[in-house]
This record gives sequence, structure tokens and C-alpha cells, in this order.
Amino acid sequence: MSAPWDEGYFVKLKLDVVFKRVFGERQNIRLTKGLISDLLEIPRDEIQNVEILNVEIPPERWRQKFNRLDLQLQVDDKIVNVEMQVRGEKHFRERSLFYWSRIYTRDLKEGEKYRNLKQTICVNILDFNLFEDEDDYHTAVRVTYGKRRRVFTKKFAIHVFELKKLDRFRKGAPKEDWLGLINVGSKEELMTIIESAVIPEVRDAGRILLDFQADERVRQEAWYREKQMHDEASQIDDAYEEGRAEGREEGREEGKEEGREEGTLQTLARLVARGRLTVSEAAEDAGMSVEEFENLTKSQTKR
Repeated sequence: MSAPWDEGYFVKLKLDVVFKRVFGERQNIRLTKGLISDLLEIPRDEIQNVEILNVEIPPERWRQKFNRLDLQLQVDDKIVNVEMQVRGEKHFRERSLFYWSRIYTRDLKEGEKYRNLKQTICVNILDFNLFEDEDDYHTAVRVTYGKRRRVFTKKFAIHVFELKKLDRFRKGAPKEDWLGLINVGSKEELMTIIESAVIPEVRDAGRILLDFQADERVRQEAWYREKQMHDEASQIDDAYEEGRAEGREEGREEGKEEGREEGTLQTLARLVARGRLTVSEAAEDAGMSVEEFENLTKSQTKR
């Protein structure tokens, strides 16, 4: 009997563990530089240095529940964080902002001046639609003020790339080669990308992904990660269903919303109690601070 990750299983680049295997390796820094250059539209000759800040994936880390693997880079004087997300979350916008703020303030030491804070750019590549009212697959989120929408600070930026909009709204931009490669779902599609991509780094990254298809260890890791993410999604869905049931019993819109929130919080709290999830990870998934999460779960326990 063959394993589920046998040679018929396709290793997808949109899986975070695979994405980091390609772009989080020092020997592939040229590919990482090309990816950042094209996604953020920074000319290659203007990027002098790219350093991978979180290179290693500890063997136990990708197996942990509710753990997200991101790629953190120092691009000259900027911090760039790249994250793959294959499933929508109720509080994704809030979580993205919360995560950006943690990265932005992380390296500021006590007593240091605020001007030492680095420009921090979060790149979210999503396999779902976050902005239903926007047609473009790329949305740049910035802080502006006044009627002329002047930029409040250049130190804040979140770039969202929605893969499901890619084929409908192509513009002939170089970034589309990268997004097409990330979105590829079969060996046939991968071969087409390798043969037709204009950007040489995309073709080289595609060849690495092609080699992964013949690597049993990588196939096994990717399969387990995909299964883990499916299990996590089922747990969250169950939490929402519990909440909806409680809300229906209340018979009011307020009760429905409250029930959804309580069902999710209760499930996350149970996962923390079982050691499947840290408090900080649970708070992040709920879209709130650790203190807020602890206070809410404590208040529910007392009811």
C-alpha cells in the first residue's frame, strides 16, 4: 500500500514549509531578492543586501498546531516579512496589523529614539479573497491623512496579494510570474511556468520546486503540513458552529455574534489547556492581545 505522499502527490509552493524551503535558504538568496524586488517593485540594482533573519525551521516547529511559518528579511534598512496564508480568518485584517506592530517595535531597545524604528513591510500572499470590493489582485495598505491622502509615514506598509484574482485581472507585470508559480497546482502547470516565465529567477525557483516532487522527505513533510492545516481549519469551523448554535438559542443578532465569538474563544482556550497552542498563538488567532484573550477566557469561565 502506497503512502499518501507517494509520487502522485504534488508539492505546492503555497504551503508555508515549502515556500520557506525555497526562499528561506541562504543559497537561494538571489531568488529571494528577485521575489522581493518584483513584488514590491523595487529595482534590483537598488537592493544592496538581503539577509534572512529566521533561516532555520526547527524539526518540531512545523508540526505544532496553529503555528504559522513566515519569512523575515532585512532588505537594506527595511524589515520585510512575507507570509503565506491559504485559508481565510475572521479577524485576518486585525491579525495582520497586530503582527506588523510586533515586528515594527521588536528591535527598539529601552531608551532608544523612535527614529531608530525601521521601515516595516508585511507581504501577505493569500489563497482567498480578503478585499471583495477590490478587483486588483494586489492591494497596498498605507496610512494616509487629510483630503489629499498624504502618506502619514513611510515606515508602515502591508501588501496583500490575492491569488484567486490573479487570472482574472492580469496586467502583464513581472510579479505575475512569481504569483503564478506560487499558485501552481500540478506538474503540468509547473512545467509551463518553467518554460514560459520571462524572469530567470522564477524559472530557477520552478526547477527547485520540480526537484521537490522527486524528494520523498519533502513530499512527506508537505503532506503532513497540508493535513495539519486542514485539521486546524476543521477545529476553527467547529468553534464557529458552536457559536452559531449558541447565538440561535439567544434568538437575537447580538446573541449570534456573541455566540460565535464565545465558541471560538472556548475552543482556543481548550487547545491552550491541552498544550496544543500557546496563549500568544491563541490570542493572535483570535485577533486580540494576550491580555485581552486571558481576560475574556477568564470571564467566560466564571459564568
